[in-house]
Amino acid sequence: MDPEFVVVPMILIGLPWLILHYVTKWKTAATITSDDEVLLEELYNLAKRLDERMDTVERLVASDDPSFNPVKRLMADQDTDNQQLRELEQLLAEKKGAQQ
Repeated sequence: MDPEFVVVPMILIGLPWLILHYVTKWKTAATITSDDEVLLEELYNLAKRLDERMDTVERLVASDDPSFNPVKRLMADQDTDNQQLRELEQLLAEKKGAQQ
């Protein structure tokens, strides 16, 4: 058997198949699934609600106990506290706008 009969099919069939196989694996591994996106959005909404609840609890405790000092946690409606939430909301709005 000539080596040409082995080498030519390996180059013409095997090499492109190997390259396309790993390119496909690389592309699928680099993205998150739609289920992951839904879970992230649910977690974001939960975190936002919990942040609002913590703000409410701190306000109630501060009104009942004047010695309470909520400095350990970032206060509500400060730019440093809400900047990441605004960025996430902007990304979500852009994503929803692109889908429509």
